[in-house]
Formats: sequence, C-alpha cells, structure tokens
Amino acid sequence: QVQLVESGGGLVQPGGSLRLDCAAPGSIFSRAIMAWYRQAPGKERELVARIFSSSSTYYADSVKGRFTISRDNAKSTVSLQMNSLKPEDTAVYYCNAQNIYDLVNYWGQGTQVTVSS
Repeated sequence: QVQLVESGGGLVQPGGSLRLDCAAPGSIFSRAIMAWYRQAPGKERELVARIFSSSSTYYADSVKGRFTISRDNAKSTVSLQMNSLKPEDTAVYYCNAQNIYDLVNYWGQGTQVTVSS
C-alpha cells in the first residue's frame, strides 16, 4: 500500500504561519502531480494547491498570495508554506499524488491545521 507521510500541522493564531511537508515513495513521486487538499468540518474536500513535475503551480483563489507549494524532486517531498493564516483555513490537510499515466490517486492520512486565537 502506497503511503504518503505528512507532517507539520498544528495550532496557530490568525496571521501566523505553518509549513506542511509530505514524503512520497520515489517511484510514485517521479511520475505524479502533487497537491494539497483540505477538508473542513461539514464541507467537501477541496483542492488547495497543485504542482507539476515542471514546478508549474495552481492555487485556489482563497489561498493565492498566502500559500506556496513546492516540491523537491531529489527528496521526493512536497511542501506547503502557509502564511497569513485565517480561521477559515482551519481544516484537515491531505497530501495527494496523482499518477500522470493512469490517474490513480494516492492520499496521506491528513494533518490537522487549526487557526484560532
């Protein structure tokens, strides 16, 4: 079973910053579009940011200018730097890898991010 291992969630005050990291098996990472999704209580899971192997990126409008996704192809890791956090960013954040050939999706276990004073 493929495992994506996330780390870095926690509790932060509004305006603060957090960094999420995700490690994937190299065999998956090298042929995957990497992304971060989030799911708030009572809401559907939504795409936050995506990064292609070329390092081109996509961001949801709600996080543009505040979040930055990056990938380290040598280490098979993807990160999400979250700045200027807002209470509405509170959610469980999931790392995702989508194989570019068969479109199979792999998911991490999720990490809680809570933005509260």
